[in-house]
Amino acid sequence: MTLVAQSEISTAATGWHRTVLNDIESRLVDPGFPCVFSKNAYRKQLLKFIFVEGAASRDIAYLADGLKKYVELSEAWDGRLDTAYPLLVAFGPDATDANSVEEYHAFGWRILQCLHAVDPASWPDHVDRDPDSEAWSMCFNGMALFCNMSSPAHRVRRSRNLGKHFILVINPRERFDVFAGDTPSGRRTRSNIRNRIDRYDDTPRSPQLGSYGTNALEWRQYGLTEENIERADRCPFLLETSGLRPNARPWTQRTKGTT
Repeated sequence: MTLVAQSEISTAATGWHRTVLNDIESRLVDPGFPCVFSKNAYRKQLLKFIFVEGAASRDIAYLADGLKKYVELSEAWDGRLDTAYPLLVAFGPDATDANSVEEYHAFGWRILQCLHAVDPASWPDHVDRDPDSEAWSMCFNGMALFCNMSSPAHRVRRSRNLGKHFILVINPRERFDVFAGDTPSGRRTRSNIRNRIDRYDDTPRSPQLGSYGTNALEWRQYGLTEENIERADRCPFLLETSGLRPNARPWTQRTKGTT
């Protein structure tokens, strides 16, 4: 089973799957953890999981199958918070040799690029194709997604460290617009979460955090650096897989199990 419900693994998880669950539980039961949405989802047993052993072609196919199921589930969303299922994609201990935040981010972008290469649907017309546009978002199976990269290398920005494994936290893009969009209640929600980040992390919130479509680039929010510095790097994601986008840095990090 590629897409696993929180209730199913709470009693059956073993090995590194159990470690992932224990690490996540330790964060989400902490009263100070900033993301009130993930805390609510954990409390109500709403989390969904995909456990990916490595980064070989078979692992990407496995992940793509689970993500397709998640998108199909999300397409039937009724708009209520209590039916908004966050997805946590956890990678096994041998999936990558990454050690630094930058190396984990490079690994995460490689995974997103591989998913794009096997995407069963075309890029949605309503989502910009250029990552340097404020209207861009990662898409899969026709749905715009927000992907949060969390890794054990984060020491200062603790809200992006969910334990010993690299984890992609994925949500449909529209849910942020519903609950934390550019409305009075949405702005209050964002302010609350970001004030909680300031208290939880060992550094002020990242200047890259913003609101979709309002002068903030989504891709920079996927993977936050430890330092609050001005960024001049280009997004490594390529909409077309036939060649490198101008000025984009090619993938160089060695990954275990790559075919």
